[in-house]
Amino acid sequence: MAKRNPLEFSLVHYNTFEDVEAYLKQVNETNPYATLASLGKSVEGRDLWQLKISVGPGKPAVWLDFNIHAREWITCATGLYGVDLFSNNYGTNADVTSLLDKYDLYIMVINNPDGYVFTFSTDRMWRKNRNKYDGDACYGIDINRNFDDHFGGEGTSNIACSETYHGPSPASEPETQATQNGILSLIDSVKLNILFSIHSYSQLWMYPYGWTSAPSPDADELDRVAKVGVDALTAVHGTKYTYGPVSTTIYPAASTTIDYSYAQGVVYSYTIELRDTGEYGFLLPEDQITPTAEETWAGIIASVLAI
Repeated sequence: MAKRNPLEFSLVHYNTFEDVEAYLKQVNETNPYATLASLGKSVEGRDLWQLKISVGPGKPAVWLDFNIHAREWITCATGLYGVDLFSNNYGTNADVTSLLDKYDLYIMVINNPDGYVFTFSTDRMWRKNRNKYDGDACYGIDINRNFDDHFGGEGTSNIACSETYHGPSPASEPETQATQNGILSLIDSVKLNILFSIHSYSQLWMYPYGWTSAPSPDADELDRVAKVGVDALTAVHGTKYTYGPVSTTIYPAASTTIDYSYAQGVVYSYTIELRDTGEYGFLLPEDQITPTAEETWAGIIASVLAI
């Protein structure tokens, strides 16, 4: 894919890391509600940008991260749509206003920048980060199997060439460390009780646990809020989603973002798998960016306001 001029940046295209970074910096410089910060550096030295959107101090936090798996381009595009929606529509959009009156948003549009860059330059279907340890036969650790919660459990692999390679130790990866530290920092500094980690594809809205099929202590409440989100999402374009625990709704998966955040006390921890169910898979056409983003954010807003 040819690299676009940053001046041609558009929310309806799949954009390069450099274009996304330039856009986030522009939002930070021009929008009074936005504050951009780097949570750390990736293996190859790229910033792990997080944009805070806030209309006033003293509010609890909602965490949203996107594109932890490099090939899931629709997640980055959906995150960018949300940045535009929430930074430009306070006071004019009733749902945006209601949410920002209650919460601050912390948005990581690209949680795996090195892998994302690699999908543009070399391998469109790359999933993992771009680290490699001495003795390993292959590059890449699956960041979403590297969190410090039930590390090495079901749904992970200790084989470096596996798509679900968990890495040599819990939180070995700088991307994982930055995410964990960011979550803990918000827990310590403000009330963080809501987290979304956005993936694709399969049209699923899921909650802990991934590491075990046993229900979490908050399963009934998590299920209630998930239903609110799915109903609101489906109402936009008729897209059907399934909801439930990760381990029984898609497959067992230990050491994930949401199992980690849940273990730290972030009760409302959700993974959403966006469109579609396999027709295009990771190669979702650009004409589906806007409808995917519209329905996803409708679901997120409704679920957050239901808490």
